[in-house]
Amino acid sequence: MGMTALSRAEAYEKYSDELVRFATGLVGPTNGPDLVATAMVNVLAMQRWEEVENPRAYLYRTILNEAKRNHRKTMRRRAGEIRAAAHLGASSLPDLHPEVLEAVSTLSFRQRAVVFLAYWEDLRPAEIARRLEIGESTVHRHLARAEVCLRRMLHA
Repeated sequence: MGMTALSRAEAYEKYSDELVRFATGLVGPTNGPDLVATAMVNVLAMQRWEEVENPRAYLYRTILNEAKRNHRKTMRRRAGEIRAAAHLGASSLPDLHPEVLEAVSTLSFRQRAVVFLAYWEDLRPAEIARRLEIGESTVHRHLARAEVCLRRMLHA
């Protein structure tokens, strides 16, 4: 084993609190614990843990790399959303606060689609149903569920 001879479980147990604090500093309190969990899944999957000489540093680097990967993925997604909005003829994107974007991003894709068409495109439920080829009652159900989720997140 490496110099410290810590198992993965021992390393996690020993450093988990500081790793969560580190991750929280990188990505915020909502995503910090998830970032650590994802990084630990990566560590558990690695083949050569016994060759790691400094488990603490390795875990920090793994969390940092996962944060970078998540950030790149988010930026690619946002760039795609902007391109899609431009392609759809939106002359400008709605002026939204980051917390609204974050809240909307937690909705299911179907709920996001219905919310976008209802609030950004200002379509009535019947038109949304036609565009998405779903029932009008389904549109109402998705809107109602999305509104409950958004209200809870934005007024918490």
